[in-house]
Amino acid sequence: QVQLVESGGGQVQPGGSLRLSCATSGDTLDKYTIGWFRQVPEKESSGEYEGISVISPSGGTTHYADSVKGRFTISRDNAKNIVFLQLNNLKPEDTARYSCAAGAARLREPYGSSWSRTHRYDYFGHGTHVTVSS
Repeated sequence: QVQLVESGGGQVQPGGSLRLSCATSGDTLDKYTIGWFRQVPEKESSGEYEGISVISPSGGTTHYADSVKGRFTISRDNAKNIVFLQLNNLKPEDTARYSCAAGAARLREPYGSSWSRTHRYDYFGHGTHVTVSS
């Protein structure tokens, strides 16, 4: 059983930056692929999430959604059981609840498109809210 707790969200102006953290406990982090997902307010009723980034257990492989490529950076520190998502050049359309997720058996490299599918992950955090507005 893995617990994930996100932090670092907040309100920023367009062009601003935030660093989100995903602190994990309950198992050794280096067993897990970690993904970041977001849910915009309009999608809360449908439960639809957008997969925005993933990092392999070793940290050697990362992928990003086209919507965030070049602006967001994922990283991890397995020794400290924490994963980060650096958000730069934020736009109003980045406003969402951001959640991290951990997966193992159903996520193997090469990921293809599997990394962006929520059902591939075993554990989810509750999320942290990011609001981008002027």
